[in-house]
Amino acid sequence: MRPGHVAPRLLNGLLVAVIVACLAVQIGVILSGGVDANSGQAAEAVGTVERIRRLFSYFTIQSNILVLVSAASLVTRPDRDGPVWRVLRLDAVLGIVITGLVFALVLAPDIALSGLALWLTIGFHYFTPWVALGGWLLFGPRPRVTRSTVAWAFAWPVAWLVYTFVQGAITGWYPYPFLDVGEIGLPAALVSCAVVLAVGLVLALALAWLDRWLAPRPRPGARG
Repeated sequence: MRPGHVAPRLLNGLLVAVIVACLAVQIGVILSGGVDANSGQAAEAVGTVERIRRLFSYFTIQSNILVLVSAASLVTRPDRDGPVWRVLRLDAVLGIVITGLVFALVLAPDIALSGLALWLTIGFHYFTPWVALGGWLLFGPRPRVTRSTVAWAFAWPVAWLVYTFVQGAITGWYPYPFLDVGEIGLPAALVSCAVVLAVGLVLALALAWLDRWLAPRPRPGARG
């Protein structure tokens, strides 16, 4: 193992450990009727399968899983590449940064958490977003972002929005208040979608620019 690969492997290994631990504990808490760190609410009177479905319907959870997968792959190979992997990696970084920003600026003021739920939300909404972004800035790998990568990276967020509205129309449940058609109406929810997608596009373009401007990582010719 080259010395230059030790730090990125350690950081990505830490991300994997924290996300796996948070997911495992959060699933256990929800199954026992405890508080969901995403909403700050205890489980409603719905079945176990529905509670788990709702958990994995959160953009927060899906973006944490993308970070988990991409980080785990970088533990074994810090210079990993490939067209599909590039999209996965950009989605992971882009999605988790949006998660951190939206939670801190929009959701956190209305969610009161304590105890285990507070620790879980720190893991999902604060630790993972900013450690993942810091790891990407420090270690890459880069260059990895092309125009095609940016375009394909929006397939998942758009699919998530479509899924969110379809399941919401069927069940009446929405993962976030700014998308809750029943509470704020469809026009306001669509405006929220447009704002989030616009912010996502700006962030994606910023990441693409940084990917070209920052020095290549790992250095050309390095091997794991």
